[in-house]
Amino acid sequence: MNENLSTGSSINVSEDAIAAIAALAATDIEGVASMAGNLTNAIIAKLGVKNLSKGVRISLDGSNVSVYLSLNVDFGANVPEVSAKVRDKVKSQVENMTGLTVTEVDVHIHRVDTSKF
Repeated sequence: MNENLSTGSSINVSEDAIAAIAALAATDIEGVASMAGNLTNAIIAKLGVKNLSKGVRISLDGSNVSVYLSLNVDFGANVPEVSAKVRDKVKSQVENMTGLTVTEVDVHIHRVDTSKF
């Protein structure tokens, strides 16, 4: 994002920052076990932004952004419902926090997590 302000300055949001927003939003949804690569919300918060590239790919085109997520879901989760909630939350969070327009949120289910059984 490169937004020119009336003062002549600009705001730039990196792909890493957008990926962090998307990953945190996605892992906050019930039924999402982790990002592909086993990054849970708690681990993401501890590791920081640089470790979020696993499971998230960002494509920027001017002020438009496409988000591609690879997730692990909990066994028993309703995959279509979880995916829809992830898409909605990621779109909302990225748009609200960056001012960019999210044109696509693609959710790929990498695996089903059975570790809670």
